[in-house]
Amino acid sequence: MAALMDICVERGVAVPMRDGAVLRADVFRPEPEGRYPALLCRTPYDKAMALLSYGWLQPIRPASEGYVVVLQDVRGRFASEGRFRPFHQEIDDGFDTVEWVARQPWSNGRVGMYGLSYLGATQWLAAAAQPPNLQAIFPGLTASDYYDGWTYQGGAFALGFNLAWTAALLALPDLARASLPPDDLRSLMAGLTAVVFDHWPALRHRPLADLPAFAHDVVAPYYREWLDHPTRDAYWEAVNVEAAHPRVHTPAFNLGGWFDLFIRGTLRNFAGMRRDGPTEIARSGQKLLVGPWSHGVMLAAQSGQTVFGAQAQVLLEDLHLRWFDHWLKDAPNGVDRDAPVRVFVMGENRWAEFSDWPPPAARTEAWYLHSNGAAATAAGDGVLSPEKPGAERPDHFLFDPANPAPTVGGPLFPYPLDLPPGQFDQAEVERRPDVLCYTSAPMDRPLQVVGPVEVRLWVAGSEPDTDFTAKLLDVAPDGEALNLCDGILRTRYRNGFGAPDFLRPGEAVALTIDLAGTAHLFRAGHRIRLEVSSSNFPRFDANPNTGSPVSREEECRVALNTVFHDAARPSQVALSVIARQ
Repeated sequence: MAALMDICVERGVAVPMRDGAVLRADVFRPEPEGRYPALLCRTPYDKAMALLSYGWLQPIRPASEGYVVVLQDVRGRFASEGRFRPFHQEIDDGFDTVEWVARQPWSNGRVGMYGLSYLGATQWLAAAAQPPNLQAIFPGLTASDYYDGWTYQGGAFALGFNLAWTAALLALPDLARASLPPDDLRSLMAGLTAVVFDHWPALRHRPLADLPAFAHDVVAPYYREWLDHPTRDAYWEAVNVEAAHPRVHTPAFNLGGWFDLFIRGTLRNFAGMRRDGPTEIARSGQKLLVGPWSHGVMLAAQSGQTVFGAQAQVLLEDLHLRWFDHWLKDAPNGVDRDAPVRVFVMGENRWAEFSDWPPPAARTEAWYLHSNGAAATAAGDGVLSPEKPGAERPDHFLFDPANPAPTVGGPLFPYPLDLPPGQFDQAEVERRPDVLCYTSAPMDRPLQVVGPVEVRLWVAGSEPDTDFTAKLLDVAPDGEALNLCDGILRTRYRNGFGAPDFLRPGEAVALTIDLAGTAHLFRAGHRIRLEVSSSNFPRFDANPNTGSPVSREEECRVALNTVFHDAARPSQVALSVIARQ
C-alpha cells in the first residue's frame, strides 16, 4: 500500500446549479496539491451526520489514499438552498454536481458516486442524465423504480416505510426551515413527533391522505403527491430508472440484501443494465452482491431471529475502494475478472458465484397449490407439490381491512422498532383464518432455489377491488416457519399499473405476484410453504375493498376472497431451481 496522505477539509463549499440554487458540500481532499479522482456522495440526511449519511465509506480513508471526497446536502435539505422534492430534483442536480466536481482544480475529471438507499437513488438518477465525467457508481440497498418498488409495490402503498421515513427523517428536519409563527411551528412539531413515537394511530388513520400531522402545506407536500399518483403516470415515469437503463453508460456495483425493502430494485438494476445498457462497458461493468441483510447502515451477521454467522459479513470500505481503484485509477486489481454475481445462499450459509442473474443454470419449477377447500391456517389441509391439480375445491377466506394480517419481519425499513426486519417464525400469522397455507412434504434431498420467485394465482373476490399477498417460507422439522421473500398485488392493477381494471363479483381472474427472488437451500427434512392472504399490515396499506381511490376512502368492506387450484385454474409458485442435490 502506498503511503497515506495528510488531508484537508473545506466545509460548506458552494456548488451552483443551473437554476441558480446553491447546494453546499464538504470537501475532503489530499493535502498535497494535485489532481485526483473524486468520490461524490449526495444525501438528504445532513452531510454532517457521518453514520447516517455515509456510514459505509467514511471520507478519511479514501481521501488519505488519493481521492477527493465530496459530501453534499441535496436541494432543500440542511445547508442547501431550494425546495426538497424527492427523486425529481436529483436528475439535473446530480448531473450539475458531477460536472462541477470534474471542473475543480483538485479534480482529474474522473468521478464516482456511492451511498445507500436514497443516496443510491441520487446515483442512478444522476447516471440517467449521462454526465460525461461519471465513470462508476456503487449504489447499495436501493430501488430501480420509485413507483413500483419504493412508494408503491404491486399497486399497494408502502405505508409503514413511507410514513416512518417521511415523518422521522424528512418532515421533522424540514420544519426547521419553515417560516411560521412559533405557536404554529410548535403545534406541527408536536404532531410529527407523535407520529414518530406513537405510530399506530397514524398507521390506522383513514383516509390516508388526510393524516392530521401532514395536513399543513409545509409538512411533506411530496407525501400527498405520492398518494395523489396511485398509478404509473407521467409523474413516476419521469424518474423511472428502469426505463433509463438504455441510456446509462455507467458501471455499477449493485449491493443488496435479501431482507432489504428495495431488493427487487437491486436485482432489476443489475439485470436491466446487463440486458439494456447502451455499451459493452455498461453491460459488462455491472456487479451484483446480495447478502442476508436488511435495510440499514451496516451489514450484520444476523437478520431478524436468524444468525447467519461471520461469513455473512463483508468489508465494506475494502469493497468500495477496490471498485473505485479499478474504474477511477485503472488499478489492475482483478475487478474485471470477478464473477458478475455473488449471492449468499441461506440454509447452507455460504457464498455462491454466478455469471448472471437469474443464474443461467436455474430452471423454473412449478409447485402447485392443492387442498380440499380448507387451507386456512398452518393446521389446514393445504398442500404444495410439483403435481398438477385435478378436481379440487377452491379455498375461501374473509378479508376484513379493519383486522388485517400483521407484518412479521420481512424486507422492512428499520423503523419503527416494534416492526423489525428480517427472518422470523410466522406462527402468529399462520394461526389466522384469513391466511391460507400450502405446505410440501418434507424434502427427501436438498433443493437449492436461486433466482426469481413468482406466484401465479387464479382468484375471485366479492368486491370490486382487493389485494392478494404471497410469502415463501422454509418450514423446519420442528415446525418453525421462516420467511424468505414475499409480495403483494392490488387486483385493480393485475393487468398493469395504468388504468384500473376492477373485479366482477365471483369471476375468476389470473394474476401474478412478484416475490423478487431468493437464494436458499431447503435442506432434507425441511418443507416449502406458501402463504396466501390479502394483507400484510402495516408494511402495506390495507385495501378498503371498495374500488374507490384508496387514499381518499373512509369506508371499508369485508371481502370474500377465493383462491382456485384445479385443472383449469392451476395456481402455483414458480421457483428458480439450480439443482436437486
